[in-house]
Amino acid sequence: MLGGDQSAVSGQLKKALGSRNIQMASPEAVKVTTGYEIGSIPPFHWQPDRFRSLLDQSLLNEPVLGVGAGQWGEEILITPEYLVQASCAQVVNLTDKSRPVLPQS
Repeated sequence: MLGGDQSAVSGQLKKALGSRNIQMASPEAVKVTTGYEIGSIPPFHWQPDRFRSLLDQSLLNEPVLGVGAGQWGEEILITPEYLVQASCAQVVNLTDKSRPVLPQS
């Protein structure tokens, strides 16, 4: 999960996933996999077992986040802490290549 104004650095994403074999999913593949259209995908509830969710560390600095509610134009307002908990997301750095992928403990 990234802010709407952000893009993932591919090298950071590859490191976070532990794979060099990544590519952008087509809109059709996203719909088949998630059951939702791009832009409306909720960050929790639909994921199959062993699905990994990643949340960019920069989102932890926001007081409230708007996330997909399953229907285009609707969103859920949630704090970053509750989003991490509800989605079982791993917090990583996907947007700043000058910092490590995994947050320092």
